[in-house]
Amino acid sequence: MKILIDGMDLNYITEGTGENILILHGWGANIDTIMPIFNIFKNTHRVYAIDLPGFGGSSEPNEVFGSFNYADIIKEFIEKMGIEKLSLVGHSFGGKISIILSSKFPDMIEKVVLIDSSGLIPKRTFKYHFKVKSFKLLKKIYKLVFFWESDDTKMEKFYKKFGSDDYQSATGIMRKILVKVVNENLNPILKDIKAPTLIIWGSNDDATPLYQAKIMENDIKDSGLVVFEGAGHYSYLDDYNRFKVVLKSFFNIQ
Repeated sequence: MKILIDGMDLNYITEGTGENILILHGWGANIDTIMPIFNIFKNTHRVYAIDLPGFGGSSEPNEVFGSFNYADIIKEFIEKMGIEKLSLVGHSFGGKISIILSSKFPDMIEKVVLIDSSGLIPKRTFKYHFKVKSFKLLKKIYKLVFFWESDDTKMEKFYKKFGSDDYQSATGIMRKILVKVVNENLNPILKDIKAPTLIIWGSNDDATPLYQAKIMENDIKDSGLVVFEGAGHYSYLDDYNRFKVVLKSFFNIQ
């Protein structure tokens, strides 16, 4: 199904009856990647899943968005669906949006599940700073070596070769949005979340390391952390049977 919000066609699905739950996918993903979560709720709740702007079947934003802009779009979606109260389940970037919504609108949110959520600026190690400086130097050299090509052409080739996986897969305005959202720190607003919050994390998550989950658990008042040993950034897929048991327990699903 499609809904028009702020000039963008947004793709979403909904199924079931009962209390409302909205599932938000991570960066570079779409509804398909969160269907295993959707299917847990569809027989007991009214469950929604949406392709965030720029992903799946939804339109790209017309301007450079930040995470708070994404949250505003989701808030408008919730209102257009006629939902007054709901629970949020967010993976990675979807977790980041869930943090913003649950901190800004605490009276609207019943429960929150953060799965390998982004939202915190990672520790900047020597290795990180070395990598950044090397990247910048390589960029200058690349410009000089391929002097006959236009700046746009050679930079596109450069980023496809040396950029991060997310950066390589992003194009146009989504690349600029990625740069913006990865530099946003939500640590100061974690304390504003009032809803009971379940934090699920993979012990081997190298995209959002486990220490970030422990910061969230410490700063979100009514929260608890469950760590899946050996799982990575998609912990809900890596240990799906355990994930299903934990989620059903949190939502009192028989």
